[in-house]
This record gives sequence, C-alpha cells and structure tokens, in this order.
Amino acid sequence: VQLVESGGGLVQPGGSLRLSCTAPGFTLEHYAIGWFRQAPGKGREGVSCVGYSDGSTAYADSVKGRFTISRDNAKNTVYLQMNSLKPEDTGVYYCAADLMFSSCSRWPQTGAMDYWGKGTLVAVSA
Repeated sequence: VQLVESGGGLVQPGGSLRLSCTAPGFTLEHYAIGWFRQAPGKGREGVSCVGYSDGSTAYADSVKGRFTISRDNAKNTVYLQMNSLKPEDTGVYYCAADLMFSSCSRWPQTGAMDYWGKGTLVAVSA
C-alpha cells in the first residue's frame, strides 16, 4: 500500500499551504493517520495526527495554533492546513497510517506507523 502526499512547494514566511494525503485502493477512514516531517540533516519528527475511533487530533508543540489536520472520508483524504509558515517548517512532509490503532495513541512513534508515502517537499524561504 502506498500513501501519496501532495501540495508541497515553495512559500514565503507567513504564507500557507495545504497538504493532502490519499491512498489509491486503500481506505484511510478506519485508521489513525499521522503527518511527519524531516528537515535536512535531521531525524523524522511527528507534526500532527488524526484518529478515527475518537476523532481526536494531536499536534507537535511547534505547530500548535498554526497547523490544522482534518480528514474527508468521502474523498479518502487527510489534509494538513499549514498557516503562518516559518523557515523552520522546511522539510519533506510524509503521511503515514497506523493499522493497529485507530486513535493517535502511538503517534509520534515513527516505528508504529505501517504504511508511508514518499513525501512532499515544503520550503519556506524569502
């Protein structure tokens, strides 16, 4: 199963982007979906997560109040709305699915996620 991210690009500081995560041939609806990012020279870190069973969401402290995660089950898509972007938000953004838990209880453990996308690049620069 391959998740597919889209929506990345180059944006100025203070700008916005909306990332999308979908999975052709696989239903995301019943699983917790997490967004992660990896900056150049750094490890992969959790950004946000949305659960299925309880509808809960979770965010890294660094993005709280600026990013919003949501899911549209009819479109089999999970979104990450990113506002007030900063240069430190630069990185490759990945979405991933946890097949064992439908809540975000194991996020942001990267080892707990079962399926990953190939990532989409977000560059925040003037």
